[in-house]
Amino acid sequence: MPQAVTTVGQPSGDGMESPGRPPAPGSDFAPLLKTVRSQGLLERRPGRYALAIAADLAALGATVAAVVLVGDTWWNLFLALPLAVLWTRTAFVGHDAGHSQITGDRRAARILGLVHANLLLGMNEAWWNDKHVRHHANPNHIEKDPDVGVGALVWTQKQAAQREGLARLLTRNQARLFFPMLLLEGIALKVYGFQFLRRQPARERALSGLLLGLHLALYATLLLTTMSVGRAVVFALVHHALFGLHLGMAFAPNHKGMEMPDPDGDRWGHLQRQVLTSRNVRGAVLTDWFLGGLNYQIEHHLFPSMPRPHLRLAQPLVKAHCAAIGMPYTETGLTESYRQALRHMHEVGEPLR
Repeated sequence: MPQAVTTVGQPSGDGMESPGRPPAPGSDFAPLLKTVRSQGLLERRPGRYALAIAADLAALGATVAAVVLVGDTWWNLFLALPLAVLWTRTAFVGHDAGHSQITGDRRAARILGLVHANLLLGMNEAWWNDKHVRHHANPNHIEKDPDVGVGALVWTQKQAAQREGLARLLTRNQARLFFPMLLLEGIALKVYGFQFLRRQPARERALSGLLLGLHLALYATLLLTTMSVGRAVVFALVHHALFGLHLGMAFAPNHKGMEMPDPDGDRWGHLQRQVLTSRNVRGAVLTDWFLGGLNYQIEHHLFPSMPRPHLRLAQPLVKAHCAAIGMPYTETGLTESYRQALRHMHEVGEPLR
């Protein structure tokens, strides 16, 4: 039976540094970048994205039409699932636009982000980009990456030791509560977006707030004109729960349980910082679709502006380069990625149990 985890390029015990922290001089990344660029993998694919966006919007429109046609019956709840899936597809496009994967035109990329995030999802793209850029700059860095900061969940035993009251109880059981908590993420994303408005400049705040408000108005109008208030509320809750779960399942396997840089240790180079903190998820076309290309997390972090269709093409190059210089490259199956993330969360809460 093949191993669930594949890690290539680990140094042997011949005087080299430990596998967790191999040497990573700045020049280690340059040859890889040159190879990737020479094969045209950093060139954008606007036509490919245009077709994908058109297909997603058509499917989204068809699902909304189906909600209207089904009308005021509980059968409409079954449409919450495809609508949640299509919202996640929309979020993937907003993510790619924020990384300039779709177009190098900053204004066009911003418009794409505003439409897909603020208008279609009710999620403030300015909040997301601010948070996500800081994550990419220092993934899994406890002091610089907002994704591993103290929140509903914590990611180190030092963070866990500072928890008190209800938060302490939550941390003790955070591994088993992780997936249930993702059911709240769809609503939380809206709340965070509205909270971020006060941090935006006046003009940006007005535009972002207008689109967020328009989203809520259109969403409420759709539900309240097609079904009773009770059914509309239940539909909205189920829809947002499924959306949060799907989106969380796409992002959860990427870094949780991977190496966390020592804030007081040596400064890592780009290759080391991005590869050691990231985990790829192996799979075929269905995995790529379900995870929105984020299963190629190592390649995405090394080349954030690389178009999503090129990530799988870059993987063999990155894998070979890491093996050549003795850099660990971690890749697991989807189920194993969740198991590792949950195991890490369980170990973080261990001192409190």
